[in-house]
Amino acid sequence: MDLSNLSAIFGNSAFTVVVFIVALSIIVTVHEYGHYIVGKWCGIKADVFSLGFGKPLLQRTAKDGTVWQVAAIPLGGYVKFAGDANAASAPDPHAVDGMAPEDARHTMPGAPLWARTLTVAAGPMFNFIFSAIVFAGLLLSTGQVKDTLEIADVKPVPFEVGLQSGDTIVAIAGKPVPELSQMGDFIETLPRTAQMDYTVERDGTELTVTGPHPFPVIVGGITPKSAARDARLQVGDVITKVDDVTLNSFYELRDVVAAAEGNEMTLTVWRNGETFESAMTARRRDIPADGGGFETRWLIGIYGSTLYTPATDPVGIGSALWGGVEGVWSVITGSLSGLYNMIVRNISACNLTGAVGMAGAVGTMASQGIDSYINVIAFLSTAIGLINLFPIPVLDGGHLVFYAAEAVRGKPLPDRAVGIMMTIGLVIVLFFMTMGLVSDFFCT
Repeated sequence: MDLSNLSAIFGNSAFTVVVFIVALSIIVTVHEYGHYIVGKWCGIKADVFSLGFGKPLLQRTAKDGTVWQVAAIPLGGYVKFAGDANAASAPDPHAVDGMAPEDARHTMPGAPLWARTLTVAAGPMFNFIFSAIVFAGLLLSTGQVKDTLEIADVKPVPFEVGLQSGDTIVAIAGKPVPELSQMGDFIETLPRTAQMDYTVERDGTELTVTGPHPFPVIVGGITPKSAARDARLQVGDVITKVDDVTLNSFYELRDVVAAAEGNEMTLTVWRNGETFESAMTARRRDIPADGGGFETRWLIGIYGSTLYTPATDPVGIGSALWGGVEGVWSVITGSLSGLYNMIVRNISACNLTGAVGMAGAVGTMASQGIDSYINVIAFLSTAIGLINLFPIPVLDGGHLVFYAAEAVRGKPLPDRAVGIMMTIGLVIVLFFMTMGLVSDFFCT
């Protein structure tokens, strides 16, 4: 399914808003349903399950008395349990006054500590589980690259290509193709020439054909808030020149962009048989380094793509699920590393993204195809689950800190102390939201 067609129909801005609201609604529904269903299993009654804030647009009351609603502002949601003072789950100190013990047991403040803890923790955990399942589903649908380098299809490029679908590449430029784990290093060592020899097996026969570098400058993906996105480059574009420098491989583009050091460049781009020029200026970006931490580089904001799509083998369910868990863990560790490096000022605070930047990122990924859109939903689900675990009052992590203190003290924290900390937590959240918006509007 090509979501970019919808972008052309509705316009980029409307498309971005729609796909962002859909993505956010899915993530919020998963998160809040985690709270709701685990709370129900733990015997805590939910008064309201709301997708969105503000005035209800649609409402339905379930048999258990929970009001399910869709509200006017589609930028979040909440579950209000019996005994909660508000949508932020602030406790109502008088909610169980005069209530029979068996009735109080079904409210949030009257439930046992273990029940409240599981109910609050369930929201982020459901986000993580959802993301792992989505990542696993993507692995199941795409498969894993075969050990032998068999070509599923050859991508369109403005060069002579002797390779065909079904070919198995045995050697490139006279060098035997290594095992899959070493392919990245192998391709980088190949000569950066316009044409080279490929030894292939085709229909049981070994023969030599010619073709361009296996890693030409094909746009395989575009990053949000990048020069490439602003210049309206598209997936599948082929960059053949930068200024007067002819490019035979993606590595040459990397070197030329770095050498320009932020000065404007003119790119010659081939798209669907036509060539045009596009002026752009690379931007300084902090990116994860191979050895850990971050490095700052000049980037135009594109991912590379090989000349061919490798053939794949099916992935087992067990391997896919494990891959899904690894995907979630990668997002968590990467996010925490980025936050730490911003706090200690190793990288710019411009790496912080607010709601506008997040919407732009979702729109960019959605325009690159349904798989990219699904992937970014899973990514954001993990990130939102992680943020909610931060020990900040008003977030789930803050409530879990309250419960930990209650477990140590043997009784809940004083209502006044909770109220003060909830106010402080709200200020902290608003501060970071403001910083994110500042980054969205003033960082390039």
